[in-house]
Amino acid sequence: MTDGLGKLEELFSGIRFGQFVSVGAVGATAETAVVAVLTAGYGVLPQVAKAAGAEVSITLMFLINDWWTFSEAGAAGWLPRGRRYLKSHLVRAGGLLVGFAVLTALTSWTDIRLVVAGADLWPTVANAIGIGCGMLLNYLTEGLFTWRVGAE
Repeated sequence: MTDGLGKLEELFSGIRFGQFVSVGAVGATAETAVVAVLTAGYGVLPQVAKAAGAEVSITLMFLINDWWTFSEAGAAGWLPRGRRYLKSHLVRAGGLLVGFAVLTALTSWTDIRLVVAGADLWPTVANAIGIGCGMLLNYLTEGLFTWRVGAE
């Protein structure tokens, strides 16, 4: 097993971090689209729209990260992949809580509106800010716990 500092060095390789951020951009786009459609198109509460968007995003990002970003770090097979999927949901709860807190603070505790073509896009922008805030926490927990980067 690699020591703690070696694990972090391996985790923060420029290539892997770049891949994770790229996958995160795909996930953020998917989540943001769901939030925009549900809030602006159907009048769904921002927090409910975020929950739906987060599930779509987490599943999509897990699949891409498992196939690409951390492809060498996890055991093959459906059972190990299923365990990683459950772990991914568990560890992303921290990032999701951060996202919910930011979304709630920016939509419930402020009186900001961003009206474009008659639709208030502020919940969508607030959600994107929350996604950014949870990304580093997600990267660390996914790399160290879900895929166990640096473990033998």
